[in-house]
Amino acid sequence: MDRYRISPDTRVDLSDHDPGERLTFDGKKELGREYLAELTEELRTLQELLWAQGKHRVLLILQAMDSGGKDGVIRHVFRSVNPQGVTVSSFKAPSQHELDHDYLWRVHRKVPARGQIGIFNRSHYEDVLVVRVRGLAPSEVWERRYRHIVEFERMLADEGTTILKFFLHISKDEQKERLQSRIDDPRKHWKFSSADLEERTRWDAYQEAFEAVLSRTSTPWAPWYVIPANSKWYRNLVVARILVETLEGLKMDFPEPGMDLEGLKVE
Repeated sequence: MDRYRISPDTRVDLSDHDPGERLTFDGKKELGREYLAELTEELRTLQELLWAQGKHRVLLILQAMDSGGKDGVIRHVFRSVNPQGVTVSSFKAPSQHELDHDYLWRVHRKVPARGQIGIFNRSHYEDVLVVRVRGLAPSEVWERRYRHIVEFERMLADEGTTILKFFLHISKDEQKERLQSRIDDPRKHWKFSSADLEERTRWDAYQEAFEAVLSRTSTPWAPWYVIPANSKWYRNLVVARILVETLEGLKMDFPEPGMDLEGLKVE
């Protein structure tokens, strides 16, 4: 899965990344789904270890263009885990109360505690994406935020948080199909917003903004992964595999009991 990881100080051009890639699973959808099922079971066991040990924190950051599949990743990759050990936080337009603080204040409050996996459905990166593309702040304001974010994530990592950042990469044609399906299927009308069409007109500007984020904020302690996301099942498989490999690398064990249990019988 290292092929999808962005090395630090790499200048990213998204046209070099195929959103339709499926590697050895190309044409093998059912095999891929079977492997995904195995991965989600492995994730269930690893998340139980994480929860029981209560030592590590894991933060997943999901960013994508509209309809990129953030909700789908959360729904399918984490379908088997204990919900007590997972938190999901979404970051939409900030409230007035949030605007009264620095822009990272609302984000820091949602960082997971020990033993938990925290998922950010959008994140502090909106402050160098939407803010940049829509001109919500002068360039000198959002330009310095790349440095702020790198240093913020370094602090989290130094304090014991394992950070994984996923950009779910879809093509413009794929987005068109997904948005149209939300219009055509009454069961998906609730997902559709006219704002999606407005944002789509800014596609090129968003691609440029994402390239800047990937180029300037992928670090050894908080790496970015560009996930091919045209194929939903392959997107989920790649995210699950990276997460499983990361959790395995934490070398976790169930904690020892607080007393000698040998020979103990429950009456």
